[in-house]
Amino acid sequence: MSTPPPSEYLPGSVALVGAGPGDPELLTIKAAKAIAAATVLLVDDLVSDGVLAHASPKVRIVYVGKRGGCKSTPQAFIEKLMIMASREGEVVVRLKGGDPFIFGRGGEEVEHLREAGIEVKVINGITAGLAGLTSLGVPLTHREHAHGVVFVTGHAKPGDTGTDWKALAATARDAKLTLVIYMGVSSATQIQADLLTGLPASTPLAIIQHATLPNQRHAVTTLGELRTTIEHEQLGSPAVIVVGDVVSGVAALAQPAARARAA
Repeated sequence: MSTPPPSEYLPGSVALVGAGPGDPELLTIKAAKAIAAATVLLVDDLVSDGVLAHASPKVRIVYVGKRGGCKSTPQAFIEKLMIMASREGEVVVRLKGGDPFIFGRGGEEVEHLREAGIEVKVINGITAGLAGLTSLGVPLTHREHAHGVVFVTGHAKPGDTGTDWKALAATARDAKLTLVIYMGVSSATQIQADLLTGLPASTPLAIIQHATLPNQRHAVTTLGELRTTIEHEQLGSPAVIVVGDVVSGVAALAQPAARARAA
């Protein structure tokens, strides 16, 4: 006799689940339970195979990748799939890299599901901006170096002017904030130029690619060398850029020969 699923994962239920930054061991227990209960999994590109190992052998997996610069599954189609599967009595889990509510469009999906009369559960995951810098042994906040942290996207939606980097630079300087920039590699030249209007070129900076995965690479440099470092070390997406004095805690900052290496 099979064990019934937990009450929150009955037929017709929908959950948005954060798969974390990549390392399957950073998955939360609650997320693993949701994945195991799913009969339909809608999976982002950045979700690792180790995370999917928690799924039932009978689950139907639908890959709905969304990557900047690549062919992506339309957001409206993803939302339609979730609604249809829920109404068909499936246990639907939308599995997202990182956290559903940090640049994962989870807010939009929750709104559309609720408009369709479907309640949705959200399970947080560890976001790459936190896990990436932690993998280098450095905190995002520090009593002496950073009184707060700002998570910001470097990728504006079409027709949007995007982040006011000049204003953000001045705020980060005056309030002693760490800046964590997602999806900023392709716009690094403009981001660097605008941040330099308010932050010194010597501001420590780290670029972390494929955070927490076996193929993670990182470079520790300064704001003034951001674009040059990305080009020289051939770093690309997916990556986070962390700007602020907390990065000075990475020992590699004082060792230029070891600026880029496998973590």
